[in-house]
Amino acid sequence: MDHLLRSTWQAIARMYNEEASKYDSTMATGFALLSIDPKKGTPSTSLGPKMGMEATSLSRTLKSLEEKKLIERKPNPNDGRSVLIHLTERGKVNRDASRVAVLKFNQAIKDDIGDESLENFYNTIEKINKLIKNKKIFNF
Repeated sequence: MDHLLRSTWQAIARMYNEEASKYDSTMATGFALLSIDPKKGTPSTSLGPKMGMEATSLSRTLKSLEEKKLIERKPNPNDGRSVLIHLTERGKVNRDASRVAVLKFNQAIKDDIGDESLENFYNTIEKINKLIKNKKIFNF
C-alpha cells in the first residue's frame, strides 16, 4: 500500500510540475501561494506547519517567491517580532492559476470515480492518518 501511495503522489507531483512549468512555476510554488491568505497575509511561522515543510525548505521557497516578486514580507502589526507574508498582485494571479489547476484535478477525479468511491477514499486516508497519528502502526 505504501508503494501505491508514494508512486501515486509522485505521479501527481509530476503532473502538477508539468502544468506549473507552463507558467514558469513549480508545484511547491503553487502550494505555497495557496497556503497564503490573499487578503490578510499569513504569518511566516505558521506557513511551515501548514505546508508540512521544514524551516530550511520553507526559507528557500519563500526566498524564491520573493525573487519572483510573488510575495512580500511585511511586519506583523499585531506582533512586532513576526512577519506576515503577503501576495503581490502577480502572486495573486499565480495563486488563482494554481487554484484552478487543483480544482480541475479534483473535478476530473470526482467525475471519473464518482462520489461514493471518493468518499471511501477520504475515509480510508483519514483512518490511515489516524493510525499514524496515534502511533498504532509500530507500537503494538
